[in-house]
Amino acid sequence: MIQITMKINGMQCGMCESHINDSIRRVFPVKKVTSSHTKGETVILTEEDIPEGKLKAVIKETGYELKGMKKTPYEKKGFFSGLRKK
Repeated sequence: MIQITMKINGMQCGMCESHINDSIRRVFPVKKVTSSHTKGETVILTEEDIPEGKLKAVIKETGYELKGMKKTPYEKKGFFSGLRKK
């Protein structure tokens, strides 16, 4: 799984967060998407990589600006994750 963290300019409230989240869910097959207007970021969890250009276009359509993006591998960590056999 991949975690994509995007810095987004222009979010002012919870409705802005919801607008971005809904737009991303409509276009891309994501597991989870959350936004924070106070941090100015959106975090996406997805099974398959999403090209930066396509994300930028979807964000621009909503009226916001994608300022930066970071992709990292994601592994779910739970209470018993330390007991897993490797």
